[in-house]
Amino acid sequence: MPELPEVEVTRRGLEPQLAGRVISGVAVREPRLRWPVPKDVHRLTGRTVRAIQRRGKYLLIDCGDGYLIVHLGMSGSLRVLPIGTPAQKHDHFDLQLGDRILRLRDPRRFGAVLWTSADIETHPLLVHLGIEPLSRALHPARLHQLTRPHRTGIKQFLMDGRRIVGVGNIYANESLFLAGIHPRTAAGKLSLERCTKLAAAIKHTLRAAIRAGGSTLRDFVGADGAAGYFQQRYWVYDRAGKPCRRCASPIRKIQQGQRSTYYCPTCQR
Repeated sequence: MPELPEVEVTRRGLEPQLAGRVISGVAVREPRLRWPVPKDVHRLTGRTVRAIQRRGKYLLIDCGDGYLIVHLGMSGSLRVLPIGTPAQKHDHFDLQLGDRILRLRDPRRFGAVLWTSADIETHPLLVHLGIEPLSRALHPARLHQLTRPHRTGIKQFLMDGRRIVGVGNIYANESLFLAGIHPRTAAGKLSLERCTKLAAAIKHTLRAAIRAGGSTLRDFVGADGAAGYFQQRYWVYDRAGKPCRRCASPIRKIQQGQRSTYYCPTCQR
């Protein structure tokens, strides 16, 4: 599933190509996504794309009097293509902008295309999202405060989008390795010192992933069609049984909340 870095890579690739352009048409080939594509989405025609923002893993296309909300789901990608490019089997939605189109490809149809003219911050999909990990809101003292009441493992805490949004499984594993924290450590037992290391590790990991174009494990490609290559730099994720890149101890794999967790038993205490 595309996580925050993949969505941010997509946003950065799209905005220079779409901002300031007038929407000249909309094509919906398959409305049955995670939630049905609104029937009145064709009313977007004539509006101007002002900017493309991101909240968690949602892309917010600002059209002035409302937002087109796009989620990539588990297998989605957005591409900017020349007008007239033939649609393929899983190309479900096009936003036409003069000589180019913004195309959503989503083989598993867990993505979403929605429209709202209400206050975007109060939208039901966004209102309960936690703090942005790359913002100033995630600092050591805030992370320490957020973790206090929780007995759950810190890995599972990091994946709770109501606390911190968009970190995801891959980057939670990688961040905990860099911070030297065992994934089963109770979140509420982390000291301020360890929260300082973890906050820095989260930001470092996400920024490094964005610079690398995200991770491409199956379907993800950026707006230019290029695959990400951060998966080539993983410290622990998907490396069970392989030697730790720091100490050579075999990387271990466990299950937490029905998700795979990877860690080094020597480097992470």
